[in-house]
Formats: sequence, structure tokens, C-alpha cells
Amino acid sequence: MNSANQDIMLWESFRKGDKEAFATLFRVHYEALFRFGSKFTTDTTLLEDCIQELFIELWQAKSATPVLSIKAYLLKSLKYKLLRAFSKKGKMIPLAGGADIAFEWSHEMALISKQDSDEKKQRVLKAMGRLSNRQKEIIYLKYYQNLSYEEVSEIMNINYQVARNLLYQAIKSLKALLAGTMEIFLLFL
Repeated sequence: MNSANQDIMLWESFRKGDKEAFATLFRVHYEALFRFGSKFTTDTTLLEDCIQELFIELWQAKSATPVLSIKAYLLKSLKYKLLRAFSKKGKMIPLAGGADIAFEWSHEMALISKQDSDEKKQRVLKAMGRLSNRQKEIIYLKYYQNLSYEEVSEIMNINYQVARNLLYQAIKSLKALLAGTMEIFLLFL
């Protein structure tokens, strides 16, 4: 059974009040939620609090709304929870569809430049740094979280075709920044 089907079964059990299914959902998705949230903030305490609050609210609400992708639903919920937390702290981050929120690459991406082919990887990192925050986010969600376009569009609050176009433009920009070399594809293998 694939993880998406297992998630759906766990979700349905959780909605019926199964505490063990709920705990399993938390354990299975915590690391991905933490990694995703760390792209928006370096405040690990705030991030951990938001993840905890997200699961507390899930338990209390037990939404009757059907969810097609548990992972996408949780990532999107965490993103909005973090944005609300920023807003409460006086940091205004717009939620409009075209909003370009702060999105930072993880520490692992910075370490890439210290590996074997420093020169090539440094060029790729430099090129990625020149992408818009939305382009960075879609590359992360699609290639590092292995989400479908439907899941990405739900998380980023854009429609399916906009997600495809945004990813296409991000890759096209990277290719142009790398002067047509095929180095970009090394990152996604």
C-alpha cells in the first residue's frame, strides 16, 4: 500500500476518534512539516509550536471535509499557521495569490557548495538564489517533497495550470542563468 493510501486510511480512522491513527499521522508527517516550515522561519520554537497547534486544532475539529492529499493539506495548513504567527508578531506577510513570501533554502543546500564539484554546484546555487521566492518554493515542493501539481497548487493557493507554468518558468530561468548547461538536472536526480 502506498503512503498516500495509508495516509487516507489513517485520516479516516483519526476522524472517527482513533488516537493511535492520529499519533501515527503526527509521527509520519512531523519531519516533512518541520523541513517545510524551516523554509519560512529559522525560529524553531515558533515552528514547533505551530506544528503542535496545527495537530491540536486537527484533533479538536476532526473536519468532515474530505481530504485528497493529507501531506498537501498539512503543509498548506502549516504555511497559513506560520503566516498568521508572523502577522501576530507584527510582521506583515501578504496572503494574496501573487504574494512573494520569504523562502530560504535549507542548510543542506548551502553545504552542497563544499562537495566534490564545487564550481558547478556554486553556479547552480547562485542561479537558484536569483529565482523569485515563489519559484524557489515550487521547486522545493515539486522536487524535494515529491508532490503532485495538484498538491503544489493547493499549498501555494494557485490553480493547477499556474503551478505548471510557474515550475516551467523556474526551470527555464535556471537554464538561462546556467547558460544552457544541463547541470540543473543533477540536483533533481
